[in-house]
Amino acid sequence: MKINTGLPAHDLNAVGPAAKAIEERGFSGVSTQENRQDAFLPLAVAATQTQSLELRTNIAIAFARSPMVAANMSWDIQRASKGRFTLGIGSQVKGHNVRRFSVPWSPPAPRMREYVQSLRAIWDCWANGTTLDYQGEHYQFSLMTPNFTPEPCEQGVPKVQIAAVGPVMMKVAAEECDGVMLHAFCTGKYLEEVILPRLEKGLETSGRSRADFEISGGGFVATGADDEAVNKVFEWVRMRIGFYGSTPSYWPVFEQHGWEDLGHKLNDMSKKGQWDQMTQEVSDDIVHEFCAVGRFDQITENIRQRFAGRVDVISLPDDTPKDLLQELASI
Repeated sequence: MKINTGLPAHDLNAVGPAAKAIEERGFSGVSTQENRQDAFLPLAVAATQTQSLELRTNIAIAFARSPMVAANMSWDIQRASKGRFTLGIGSQVKGHNVRRFSVPWSPPAPRMREYVQSLRAIWDCWANGTTLDYQGEHYQFSLMTPNFTPEPCEQGVPKVQIAAVGPVMMKVAAEECDGVMLHAFCTGKYLEEVILPRLEKGLETSGRSRADFEISGGGFVATGADDEAVNKVFEWVRMRIGFYGSTPSYWPVFEQHGWEDLGHKLNDMSKKGQWDQMTQEVSDDIVHEFCAVGRFDQITENIRQRFAGRVDVISLPDDTPKDLLQELASI
């Protein structure tokens, strides 16, 4: 199993030393989010300061950028890192696309399929000299001259993964991508009974096997050096479950457990602004369904039971002990 951690991105001057320290500790890779900072720039810095660390955006907002822009940035980081970059993209919700990025909204799954296909067409043009001619409903690309073709990437084109929650986006991931980044709002039961069968079906359609496809995430991990640190994360997870569980698009996870009433109650409370009270509706037993829990010295078996044989990559805090990382790598 691969163990990743987040790359601190608020200060580009500190990214290089942080990435080196994470690599020396024994993490498999680092990831960046597109919140306050750009998701690509820190990884470009990390690419030049590390030797083996895998680098991934988790996630970069897709529709806010032309596929050509994303393809170019990804190509440059792939070259700088000598083949260690994975482009992780997500659709974001309508409100952020329209009101924060000022881009038009349409059903995200068909558009994401074209986005990934466009990336493949652009990279194929650059890598193999094929004529660029992608014609979709949302994206069309037909112009590429030598002046705009980047230098060759000897390590091959970047991998591309997408974030997926619903069944249609899950289908796109399995049919078009190198992997999927699952939401943390996911129980072991939902992963085993709903997500994995959907992915297997999509992989079969694309003529690939599970071994050709990387699955990341699919649950929370509450761990730390002592009980106080674990409890702090545990309570944060409880809060996140209450928050996500108030949104109908996440209710299929609740429904798999017969918790439909909880979803409706959380939704009603959110409309009344009862955010603190919502957290109190999430029991310890429910948190444990979503989360592997334990101190650093006891978390291995819980991670094994929760994720082994189901996912390939999980994330842990950057202070995870080196010997624990080595132990988890063997799962």
